[in-house]
Amino acid sequence: MIRAGIIGCGNISDIYLKNLSRASNVKVTAVSDQIPERAQAKAAQYQIRSLAVDQLLADDAIDMVINLTVPAAHAAISQAALEAGKHVYGEKPLALTSAEGRRLLEVSQARGRRIGSAPDTVLGPGIQTARKMIDDGWIGEPVAASAFMTCHGHEHWHPDPEFFYQPGGGPLFDMGPYYLSALFQLMGPVRRVTSIAAETFAERVIGSEPHRGERITVRTPTHVAGSLEFHGGAVATLITSFDVWHARLPRIEIYGSEATLAVPDPNTFGGPVEIRRFDAQEWSPVPLLSGQSHNARGLGALDLADAIGEGRMARADGVIAYHVLEVMEALLVSSSEGRHREIVSRPQRPSPMPWQSHALPGR
Repeated sequence: MIRAGIIGCGNISDIYLKNLSRASNVKVTAVSDQIPERAQAKAAQYQIRSLAVDQLLADDAIDMVINLTVPAAHAAISQAALEAGKHVYGEKPLALTSAEGRRLLEVSQARGRRIGSAPDTVLGPGIQTARKMIDDGWIGEPVAASAFMTCHGHEHWHPDPEFFYQPGGGPLFDMGPYYLSALFQLMGPVRRVTSIAAETFAERVIGSEPHRGERITVRTPTHVAGSLEFHGGAVATLITSFDVWHARLPRIEIYGSEATLAVPDPNTFGGPVEIRRFDAQEWSPVPLLSGQSHNARGLGALDLADAIGEGRMARADGVIAYHVLEVMEALLVSSSEGRHREIVSRPQRPSPMPWQSHALPGR
């Protein structure tokens, strides 16, 4: 049993607390937040302890920190937890810069502690089924891919949307990890990238409570159009945008030498998978592998706990999150420099997700 403490009691914390409260290999025993009242409310709701951040980090009864803070705090909190002798599982992105991400991997290795990172949606049966179709040769050799995440931002619904428009936010750093992690699961590591990025609207007006009517100054690109070349030879088109009102674009499609594979929304654990072979007249649905199709956020932390005990690579390992971070940073730098950027990291794909150990129970 891994004893965990959550730092960050914002919008995403409820689903983690709900799911992990039913887990058999991770037990959340405490929460913390820079706003003590938020932590106290979660502690009362889930009948666990509310601690200050320093107290939680110093607590010998906590083995793992689950870092659900805002992106700007990810690196500092994760490093402090590692240096306190805790394993870490955090929300995406791993950090704001590849330099910060490398430092986390170095500290993790030096301290003999493990680090993992969301998204863990790619461990769900949607992406894992698509991966099996590719690995089993149903589409032939992957030739190309497209991945599109388009919307008009989060200020219309999120209670605290400002951080989405600061460095470390934007559509690339907020939603890009889902798409890039899925592409990594499906086709392996990226070799080089190029892109064009734009900040289309200088300001955003919040439409949600409690900050309705307040204005946000945009400080990060809100439309990124990129091209990626994979070590396996395939190329992909990636668009992430907070500037699009409506679109009819697919989420992810993989184009093989013998078929096209339609991949579900990587921000979900399930969703439809469809294939159309070169000689088929229509699309055919693919039955999903059994697994957690509901919102199973926290699954990556459970797999990390198992990986610690089994001495294997976690399926949402920090080296994967670092690779995704390096790709995202390179896309932004490529746009500003006007040239290709080589990707240095080259992690191996983890083993496919099994569904017989500590998977969360269904609803």
